[in-house]
Amino acid sequence: MNETRAFAPATVANVSCGFDVFGMALEAPGDEVLARRAEGSLVRIRSVSGDDGRLPLDAKRNTAGVAVRVFLDAIGSRQGVELELYKRMPLGSGMGSSAASAVAALVAVNRLLGDPLSRSELLPFAMEGERSACGSAHADNVAPALLGGFVLIRSYRPLDVIKLPVAMPLFCGLAHPHIEIRTRDARALLPDCVPMADAVGQWGNTAGLVAALCTGDYGLLFRSVQDLVAEPLRKNLIPHFAEAREAALAAGCEAFGISGSGPSLFMLARDRAAAAAGAAVVAALYAKLEVGCDYWDSRVNMEGAQVLDTESGQAESASGGLNCVLENGARL
Repeated sequence: MNETRAFAPATVANVSCGFDVFGMALEAPGDEVLARRAEGSLVRIRSVSGDDGRLPLDAKRNTAGVAVRVFLDAIGSRQGVELELYKRMPLGSGMGSSAASAVAALVAVNRLLGDPLSRSELLPFAMEGERSACGSAHADNVAPALLGGFVLIRSYRPLDVIKLPVAMPLFCGLAHPHIEIRTRDARALLPDCVPMADAVGQWGNTAGLVAALCTGDYGLLFRSVQDLVAEPLRKNLIPHFAEAREAALAAGCEAFGISGSGPSLFMLARDRAAAAAGAAVVAALYAKLEVGCDYWDSRVNMEGAQVLDTESGQAESASGGLNCVLENGARL
């Protein structure tokens, strides 16, 4: 195989109460990466489309290039690789754009080399791509993009990642108002210390969300999607946040929050119609305020990244169960 293509989906990180420890994958949008064998041993970014020329072609400064380089070094490969990135989601949107590029590149190159590592074993390299983007090797976007579904990062040291069951149909609306919030700036707002009362409330919501996903309890799930730590500070970066929340809930959604560091907003619902209606009314609200806004609706994507084999045209999804033990101690 001389070239292969892979897709990685957008993600919602944090899911309100799970700062840096929760993330879920969506069906769309997402990024694609074409990987091709090349002479020599370098990783090159041949082209990037869909970014309006904003992303670097220097592989040392691009999340896809960084992730692939550390992956190749780790497996001792001297294979040269060329990458073509096709951006299908906005930059700085809080939808895991940088994560999708890194994950799609890793999945494509891993297949190009005959799948020397499992999907879960690729996770640390995707995290290094995130470190290059925002200074923090967080996994709440790359893990769900790579593995699919709803993911809990129980620990970073050692890395302990669990793919949670989703015991009921769950749908997400996503609205992206056309403002940009840099992840570094959003993280800089966060306090070093959290009042005990807020911490206790956040722990309760986090545990409640896990319990709800495992038992299929919609009421508990929607009650638990509350952020007492980051959202009170970050919502001030998003114009008309309160009005957007009110509109989405009135349209039939039952939970609402900031996707990642924003400005994208997510809303959860029991069915696709409510998720779509919520996203549409939020987009309409911003349109009236002369702020452009894209929107999507999606079921929770349990598949994650897919190989789009350029020779066979077949797509393959991430595999693996809930009890896969990694060499570094992490679990899926």
